[in-house]
Amino acid sequence: MTFIKKAANVAAVAALAATTALTANAQQTNLRIQTHHAPETTAGKLYTGLFENIEAMSGGQITIEAFYSSSVVKSVETFDAAATGILDCDATGGAYQTGKNPAFQFVGDIMGGYATPTQQLSWLYFGGGLDAAQELYNTYDMQLVGWMVYGQESFASTKPIAAISDLKDWKFRSPPGMETKIFEKLGAKPVVMDFTEIFTALETGIIDGADASNIATNKGLGLYDIAKYANFPGFHSMPSDHLACNKAVWDAMPDHHRAIMEGAMADAAMKAALFVEKQNSEAVAALRAEGVTINEWSADDLQAFRNVAQETWPEFATTPEAKALVASHITYLKELGLVQE
Repeated sequence: MTFIKKAANVAAVAALAATTALTANAQQTNLRIQTHHAPETTAGKLYTGLFENIEAMSGGQITIEAFYSSSVVKSVETFDAAATGILDCDATGGAYQTGKNPAFQFVGDIMGGYATPTQQLSWLYFGGGLDAAQELYNTYDMQLVGWMVYGQESFASTKPIAAISDLKDWKFRSPPGMETKIFEKLGAKPVVMDFTEIFTALETGIIDGADASNIATNKGLGLYDIAKYANFPGFHSMPSDHLACNKAVWDAMPDHHRAIMEGAMADAAMKAALFVEKQNSEAVAALRAEGVTINEWSADDLQAFRNVAQETWPEFATTPEAKALVASHITYLKELGLVQE
């Protein structure tokens, strides 16, 4: 064998060895993530974009097997499925876990706190919220990666809801929990019923209105075909979805994989808020053209609602974790001027 051939063979072997070493050293993270959203919904599409972004940013070192519409376990069971290793991550929301600890209310749907998604996200990233929430999640062997905050929800009503005084004796569909307590204090008559029963209940007059979703989604559901009154911007509810992963899985990931996940989630959160704001504005314009009355509450009425909501928070903050989160929110809301001294 000539020197040139030997050199070529040595070079080929060295190249193969280098390639094998790189392959061996390449760190791979494979995640199974479930969301309750269907892939064709706005939130489902946002999550698809998030997952694709994570994979692209990692150069394929992170792969995600996504399960939509709670196809592996029920929505409320997703958190525990991730914590126990059936899944790796949960992309539902903290509000599903209030039965486990009421503290999850204050990361799932704070109610009567922040006026915009950016304010709520700023608590997470700049108001000490992530550290406070992380203690809660870590208690259950989970790691909070970040939030999706879509914006304030709006009501659909067959009666005017132009001011806080219009809530007296107003019968409306409400989810269970803290919301019913807040609105009872304001003179309303919340009726807890399944989401699927709203349309028929409005049509038959069992209820006067409904807390369903944001105004764009309400329009898409056809609620304003029956209920000709809405409020916008919303004020009472701004639920957040979370991305939370099994703590052991998270800790085993290399630092740069964790950084990619956190950065991609923060990017997705801002995109979600902007996209839903666009959808809502378009829906309001269309609804006005269709003759639906859009009510915007006064600053005084909004503050009156927040005062009652924030007075109600301690009634549901019955664990150390919940008390810590409420204290964190109150401190930051005072900085933003949303809590009156």
